[in-house]
Amino acid sequence: MKKRITYSDFALPMMLAQLTLTSWETIVRRSLIMAQGTCPPDEFARMTSEKVAAVQTSMAAVARGGGHAEALAPFLTKTRANVQRLRRKSGQFPAFF
Repeated sequence: MKKRITYSDFALPMMLAQLTLTSWETIVRRSLIMAQGTCPPDEFARMTSEKVAAVQTSMAAVARGGGHAEALAPFLTKTRANVQRLRRKSGQFPAFF
């Protein structure tokens, strides 16, 4: 059984801010590779499958009685991973933050 993570009171606003920034960067980077015509087909499939996986994990956290921060954590984890991966793929574009 996994150890349950507890979050402090200021975790939710910080998580929302990080989610906003990483989502924007992900959208910009994906839009650029689509506009350049270099977006591989697996990236399109990944866009859908990662959201489905994050929703499932989030709903499981809510069902266990987790708070808002615990429900938001899967989305933040996915967007952070996307930004890191897209930064490696598109090295010519600078990091936004």
